[in-house]
Amino acid sequence: MQHPKKLNELAATAICGNDITSSCLYVSSLTIIYAGQYAWLALLIVAAVLFIFRKIYGEVVGALPLNGGAYNVLLNTTSKSNASIAACLTILSYMTTAVISASEGMHYLHGIFPSISIMIATVVLITLFMLLVMSGISESSIVAVVIFVLHLIAMFTLIISGVWYVLQNGLDIAELNFKQPLNGGFGTALFLGFSTAMLGISGFESSANFVEEQKQGVFRKTLRNMWVAVSVINPLMALTAVMVLPLAEVANNKEALLSHLGQNTGGHWLATFISVDAVLVLSGALLTSYVGVNGLIKRMTLDRILPQFLLKENKKGSSPRILILFYLLCLSVLFITQGKLGPLAGVYTISFLLVMIYFGFGNFLLKIKRSRLPRPEKASILSVTLAILAVTAALYGNITMHAEYLIVFLQYFIPSIMLIFLLLSRNVILKYLLVVVNSFFSSLKRMAAMSRLHLNRSLRNLTEQEFVYFTKGDDISILNKVMIYVQENEITKKLKIVTILQDGKEVSESFLNDLNVLDRAYPDIKIEYLRIPGKFGPDIIEQLSKQWDIPINFMFISSPSDRFSHRISDLGGVRLII
Repeated sequence: MQHPKKLNELAATAICGNDITSSCLYVSSLTIIYAGQYAWLALLIVAAVLFIFRKIYGEVVGALPLNGGAYNVLLNTTSKSNASIAACLTILSYMTTAVISASEGMHYLHGIFPSISIMIATVVLITLFMLLVMSGISESSIVAVVIFVLHLIAMFTLIISGVWYVLQNGLDIAELNFKQPLNGGFGTALFLGFSTAMLGISGFESSANFVEEQKQGVFRKTLRNMWVAVSVINPLMALTAVMVLPLAEVANNKEALLSHLGQNTGGHWLATFISVDAVLVLSGALLTSYVGVNGLIKRMTLDRILPQFLLKENKKGSSPRILILFYLLCLSVLFITQGKLGPLAGVYTISFLLVMIYFGFGNFLLKIKRSRLPRPEKASILSVTLAILAVTAALYGNITMHAEYLIVFLQYFIPSIMLIFLLLSRNVILKYLLVVVNSFFSSLKRMAAMSRLHLNRSLRNLTEQEFVYFTKGDDISILNKVMIYVQENEITKKLKIVTILQDGKEVSESFLNDLNVLDRAYPDIKIEYLRIPGKFGPDIIEQLSKQWDIPINFMFISSPSDRFSHRISDLGGVRLII
């Protein structure tokens, strides 16, 4: 099979950058409403928090460069259930981002062409981008790059036109604005402005969800590029608006502030240019959602959390069934809310901020449980703590301002996480169904027999999947932790414990005795011990995966030592469980 081309720095930055840089279209006005003339300061504080998160994301993904973001780090440091919560939050964030971006983009288009139906145009846009991503990530990245470059040109044109306007017309409006009183005082206004401004960094987590599609070394550059873009554009845009427009005028034009700003600084042509750019870049944010969620759901499916039929790929390396599933979810949300974005804003706000908090905690767990993993950079414990506290404060601020957001979020989150946990527990559910069949259909022998046969087959297919643990000759305490992990997180009755022996080395007698003890301690899991000559690495893993027909995602290792000669990403998806 032909492998899809890896993304370079510009393409990868554009895919996630369209989402994060489109934030200036709405976050500038929202921040000014709460922080007034000091909105630019609130946005600079957000840039400082994001700078810390660059290190956090760089350390986590540098140590575990696999798709999945927060889900990936929690899967490799805790349990599947904890990782699934982070995954559910990420999917909700992507789903609401996709619908909000598409609908907002079509609102801007409706401003240019009033005859267009916003609802129909939103459905068409969501459909077009699904088909675009199906055509392959390399092809869709070309579209992302064009949109991204055009957006940067538009934003800097608007900022420069604002500077020229101030030079020509003086600082009268700015002086008037800076004399305005702040609601609740400087501290309260800055805190509420900061809480709102944190929504302007949505999309920063996206690069971690498709890191496997990027060339080596590109991921950290995407983090740097996104940070630079959002740190320059957002504060300057808010400051430009404060220097040019009275604060009351900002509030009255919050839906399309930047096009209104362009109308004042450059005239009708600039307002139209900004509106067209808004349509394109918000559409680009929709592309970010598709690419990010495709990488995440594919990873969850490989780990047997979601049904395996989702994995089928087309010739371009995309997973159409995953994309169609996400597409249908987006349409259902759009029709349920009737295109009203208020309810979705609550889901988006809380989901996104919780994902960032999860990522911070994942960094702590990585330091504690995977301290020996090599990583290109490290975030200090103090900086991670400050980052988590900052995002938690922003979450509290948003819930304080919009208490109804929490209720709406729970209405979406609780059914989603219940479905995920049902899928995680499907072996137990099948066992109970088997009892129900035996109890209630005993009089209908034929139906009972057929039902029992079907349920037993489904249960057998689940439990007969073999898993592999590569051991270096660990002591019984480590092996016991492996068994506990497999028992609590995987649906299986078969485990191969494998030692790769190099240069004629042999395992100790005490290790074999420990295995016998372990076999008796876990009678429900059939343990098969194998000694295989060779050198542990990607080649032998791939060879054994093909020989035994066991996916690499179902192979485990303990945290490697400092002398380990391979990157975790080189092992093709082998999971760290100890």
